[in-house]
Amino acid sequence: MDIKNICKGLRTGNQKLALQTASQKNIALNAVINSIEKNRQQILEANNKDVEAARAKGMSQALVERLALDDKKINGIIESIKIIIAQNDPVGEEIAGWKTPDGMTIRQVRVPLGIVAIIYESRPNVTADAFSLAYKSGNAILLRGSSSALTSNKALVSAIKEGLSSQEAQGFGVPEAIELAPCENHDEVEEILSAVGLIDVALPRGGAKLINMVVEKAKVPVIQTGAGVCHLYVDGTADLENACEIAYNAKTQRPGACNAIECILVNRKIINEFLPMLVEKLAGKVELRCDKESYEIMKKCEKPEYNKKIIPANEEDFGFEFLDFICAVKVVSDVEEAVDFINTHNTKHSECIVTNDRNNARIFQAKVDAACVYVNSSTRFTDGGEFGFGAELGISTQKLHARGPMGIKALTTTKYLIDGDGQIRR
Repeated sequence: MDIKNICKGLRTGNQKLALQTASQKNIALNAVINSIEKNRQQILEANNKDVEAARAKGMSQALVERLALDDKKINGIIESIKIIIAQNDPVGEEIAGWKTPDGMTIRQVRVPLGIVAIIYESRPNVTADAFSLAYKSGNAILLRGSSSALTSNKALVSAIKEGLSSQEAQGFGVPEAIELAPCENHDEVEEILSAVGLIDVALPRGGAKLINMVVEKAKVPVIQTGAGVCHLYVDGTADLENACEIAYNAKTQRPGACNAIECILVNRKIINEFLPMLVEKLAGKVELRCDKESYEIMKKCEKPEYNKKIIPANEEDFGFEFLDFICAVKVVSDVEEAVDFINTHNTKHSECIVTNDRNNARIFQAKVDAACVYVNSSTRFTDGGEFGFGAELGISTQKLHARGPMGIKALTTTKYLIDGDGQIRR
């Protein structure tokens, strides 16, 4: 991969976008929507090849689900771009402004980050989401997906470039603002991460292994996005039926997503009532890896059809991102123990308490260290689309620059614009 030439083209795209108005960028994004619609069948056929190859290699069903596209997901991609078009352009927004005693005017305004590189796994919808967010915020983007989704990503990028180059874009499209790495070998990732002065920021999006590798090897700035070891704490005052529904949704709706729960903590006061309910709700579908106290209760509730879905947990099961129909279960004494356990074992992504005690809810939200902290709702809502951003570049689990679902504003920084009329410092 010729990273220098690729970034040279992307920088040209970034500079062209920097001069465009919101309406001009929106015209181009509308052309991209129509191109994706026009090429829908080709995109789905390309994706089907990736899915068939993944299954042949033994990829788990949860990960195949992340890889697969269908008409509903294509519709979701298009709807996400429409939402991004409808959002205010953050570029040029004046955050602060004042006049100095000697007459200079100082304005702090939002500007694009520049060239953004995203290194991601499996999900081809990220290709379209990342592009549209970057484009609307004036950034050029280098996409480095996984080999398992390469055929899908090529089809999507081809459709995007076709839209940007079409007459419908009215000359405002900037096809130089997007490039897809060839995905020929793993050396490409290190080239990207070592491209100091060429890449302005890199974002990993995928499992813990990918994220840790990027953070450890990067020489360019990195926004760390989220492996998701997410917890659900069922408090002693919780509505137990509600807690079961939230646990079921947060674990099973999409177990391969980073906002799915990986561990359920249960207050000791309610274990005899709640744990049998949890077995009834989950055990036929989810393997439950239980600490000693919960295992003694839950094993008694196991039915033959559960096919040994209730087993003792190992210590390494706590703090592990399963990304599958597997969940750890642990008993705790109170909200304070739950908070301590979560802060020791989580990845700062999304955490939830189910409770009818507002004081415990306040303690949990104040003390848990995570980007998103829920009371009485599923962690599955941690998503740019659900937050109204249209899409997201990832879920930032760090504290500097951006945290949580990263929408348009997360892809901007600021600069100070100073206007004077001859002032000099004395």
